[in-house]
Amino acid sequence: MKNASQMNKALVFLVAGLSCFTDVSGQQVSQSWAPDLGNGMYKNPVLNADYSDPDACRVGNDFYLVSSSFNAAPGLPVLHSKDLVNWELTGYALQRQPPVDHFRKVRHGNGVWAPSIRYHRNEFYIYYPDPDFGIYMIKAKNAAGPWSEPVMVKAGKGLIDPCPLWDDDGKVYLVHAFAGSRAGIKSILTLNRMNAAGTAVTDEGVLVFDGHGTHPTLEGPKLYKRNGFYYIFAPAGGVSTGWQLVLRSKNIYGPYDEKIVMDQGRSAINGPHQGAWVDMPSGSSWFLHFQDKGAYGRVVHLQPMQWVNNWPVIGADPDGDGKGEPVMTFRKPLPGSKVTTPPESDEFNERSLGLQWQWQANPASTWLMPFPAKGVLRLFSARMPDSSHNYWEAPNLLLQKFPADSFTATTKCTFTPNPSLEGERTGLIIMGVDYAGISLVKKENTLQIVYATCLKADKGSAEEQQVLTTLKDSACWFRVQVGKGAVCQFSYSQDGQHFTPAGKPFTAQPGRWVGAKVGIFCSRTSQINDAGFADYDWFRITAAQ
Repeated sequence: MKNASQMNKALVFLVAGLSCFTDVSGQQVSQSWAPDLGNGMYKNPVLNADYSDPDACRVGNDFYLVSSSFNAAPGLPVLHSKDLVNWELTGYALQRQPPVDHFRKVRHGNGVWAPSIRYHRNEFYIYYPDPDFGIYMIKAKNAAGPWSEPVMVKAGKGLIDPCPLWDDDGKVYLVHAFAGSRAGIKSILTLNRMNAAGTAVTDEGVLVFDGHGTHPTLEGPKLYKRNGFYYIFAPAGGVSTGWQLVLRSKNIYGPYDEKIVMDQGRSAINGPHQGAWVDMPSGSSWFLHFQDKGAYGRVVHLQPMQWVNNWPVIGADPDGDGKGEPVMTFRKPLPGSKVTTPPESDEFNERSLGLQWQWQANPASTWLMPFPAKGVLRLFSARMPDSSHNYWEAPNLLLQKFPADSFTATTKCTFTPNPSLEGERTGLIIMGVDYAGISLVKKENTLQIVYATCLKADKGSAEEQQVLTTLKDSACWFRVQVGKGAVCQFSYSQDGQHFTPAGKPFTAQPGRWVGAKVGIFCSRTSQINDAGFADYDWFRITAAQ
């Protein structure tokens, strides 16, 4: 049972035009991927979902992780763990993205890029960049929120990947990189002083490292201090092909010595880099980083880390040269933690949605309403933007990340379109630069089951549609089976038992800087004063069938 304050908070969000995204009790362990092997060992990735550009910090015996969320809302996911292996999604630091009106439209690949999270004087701080506006800061007493309103720390285009440091002498610093697409420069790192509150930079900043030549596409810096050395952990070489660089100096302004401390080596893990150094209460060190897996997004790995001559060595180092490579299995940092995974399935019986769900843009309160008295989630048909060519530009897609390499998603819905309106539509969708889905479409006085694909949706292509059959009733079951290589097979059922394949297999593709997503929608193409609606009874992620 949720307490009264949680209920009231959810209702406030709904009235304010926000989606009421709060935690759902009784979340089951994933059937598709659990990294805890149950024998004191774990397997990578520890988060086999698109939590890209991870950063983490430890507070006492607890660990907190944040990641990029780009245009999705709510944004800036916050995860919690007791052992760095078992993670729960506790909430989002941004319920809506600022500027709010700007992000009411779908802005693929924009919004929240690589954030950092730190704990200072009993408060959590998150610094995150929006490459079109600048670097923001938010803070909270509790990592689960509420979080403060974003404060602009440094305005400007192309400022990305910020990380703060509170030094021993009270001085406060901020390091960041640049996005060439906006700033016109890249592969360099800049250091600024900040005021004591960490709310604004106080100088123009200085260049502390140039990666051109030996470390192209240098970005994602994380700033630390240990044993009198300043360290900047920074990835280089590109998202899918790069390596983990570490810079070290006795002076925070440099000059910095450099060392590659991890690359792919002989492993199958491409581009292992960009993440967070965390230490255990016992003093052991660990490193969280991502791996780009295309349609599956950037998944999170956990590597053991050792310090040798005041340099970190990440992963396994069989030849002892100080440059590690990723491990696929290893002993857990701490034994005995409860097996926990981020939420996937949702029975829609609560007053709020599971935390796995996100929109493609800042939401309107009229898009959905939990209906706990009926045990359903009601999606009202929302009008497609006048400028849209396909669902790439639809803000009201309710989506979640792919949770594993192979899985099955099944949902049941009952569709009640407006009798006087043609073309209302609801269904199950796999979304990326290409997308596919199966839906119910109102045509005259019937409900047609339609399978649709759209290749190069990001380029404005039109859907190709195939009418499969006419629905006998108003209820329908939709399913998609995702297999190796992100190959997806859709199917439908009119009785919940027997499923009929829909169309040819479809290969999912990533979106813009994100992996493919799966979810549901309800839409229309014209204006009306009383929209139709779809009641979704449940949405279940199970192991591949």
